[in-house]
Amino acid sequence: MNTCVVAEDESLLREALVLELQRAWPELRIVAECADGGSALEAIAEHQPDVAFLDIRMPGLTGLEVAAAGVEASPGTQVVFVTAYDQYAVDAFEAGAVDYLLKPIEPTRLAQTVGRLRARLERGGPAPEVLAGLLRQLTATLPRVAPAAEPLAWLTASSGTATRLIRIEDVLYFRAEHKYTVVMTAAGEALLRKPIKELLDVLDATHFKQVHRSTIVNLRAIESITRDDTGRGLVKLKSRPETLVVSQPFMALFRAM
Repeated sequence: MNTCVVAEDESLLREALVLELQRAWPELRIVAECADGGSALEAIAEHQPDVAFLDIRMPGLTGLEVAAAGVEASPGTQVVFVTAYDQYAVDAFEAGAVDYLLKPIEPTRLAQTVGRLRARLERGGPAPEVLAGLLRQLTATLPRVAPAAEPLAWLTASSGTATRLIRIEDVLYFRAEHKYTVVMTAAGEALLRKPIKELLDVLDATHFKQVHRSTIVNLRAIESITRDDTGRGLVKLKSRPETLVVSQPFMALFRAM
């Protein structure tokens, strides 16, 4: 039985895609349904699925970033991008190494995609280095999508009995803590009363990167990154003594920078 990861940040669209997949490919087992790019990457690394349906634009990591890192995390996974923008149908899609679906999903088009996926799974997909090259082409070719909102500039967080107004560029990293988020600056930590996932879509992705399910780091705060014997990354900060862990699937993101 073939396995699949579905990643789409809008719950109704995700549920609709899962339903249509169950109709078009009853034997397919969906092992994970993800609402953001980081969760999708970890699911791909954990489950090593045969197929991944990835929304191109997701909080945290884009579908393209997930696919690029997934080449290393799960080389055998076939990728289908899901997008609302038909201008994404460029040469790399038409080459047949990766596929795409337009929103809303049309059953006829999905059936065609399923047929191509089954054929590729039977004969073997492209070599990982070929897929990596196509993904680089896609990243360079596809138009950038405007973020859902202006990047966050300031945030208000609690520090003991005080409330701190913190410039976003002063944040070294964010760390999930139950339903809240720890905000770490050179001056110490404060508590943000919202889960870390809510930050993914409002942070400037050029400076803030998710490195673990529970950690987002400011790239400008990093002094160095090393790899330990398990393949995890270890981040040394410029102005804090603690070391941050980069989970193994996320290390590919730094090699691509």
